Amino acid sequence: MTEATSNARQFGLALFEFQDEYGKYPDLSTAAEVRRKTGSALSLSDETANDLFAQLLAGRFTQTEKIFYTKAKFSKRPDDIWSSDATVLAHGECAFAYIMGVDPKGDPETPLAFGPVIPGTKTFDGKANEGKIVVLRIDNSVTSIPIHSSGKVLFRGLDFLDPRQPFWNGKAPDVKWPK
Repeated sequence: MTEATSNARQFGLALFEFQDEYGKYPDLSTAAEVRRKTGSALSLSDETANDLFAQLLAGRFTQTEKIFYTKAKFSKRPDDIWSSDATVLAHGECAFAYIMGVDPKGDPETPLAFGPVIPGTKTFDGKANEGKIVVLRIDNSVTSIPIHSSGKVLFRGLDFLDPRQPFWNGKAPDVKWPK
């Protein structure tokens, strides 16, 4: 739990610096700008959380893949090899999901990333992180929320990803799952 929280804070700082440089958090439009500015050979798509977090590496907002790790049954420790599309945040090296399209000036409690989530599902790994998810918010605070025995996370009486959560403003979040 301590490592996951620390990692979320570190990539939160990288996201803050990224947003300061590019005016928004990583998305497909910033991918092209990062490639242009840095000369990176990485594809930098917006398919998965791994792809979007790769922009932080390509743009040198972080020097390590290790900050995207949280222990989960499907994850593995990143190897810090990110010289190609095949190696940058390779399958299993990221256990955090990313919420695309978050307004940096929105509600400070709005989640920006969370994990560990079972890739491609709205189910969380209840055996990881002492049975809690780690949530990075746009104000760079990190909180933890218990995982129910069903694998769901309830927050304020609703499913964490329910559009009725105040921070989602009635819209389903655009979750980019880790690969």
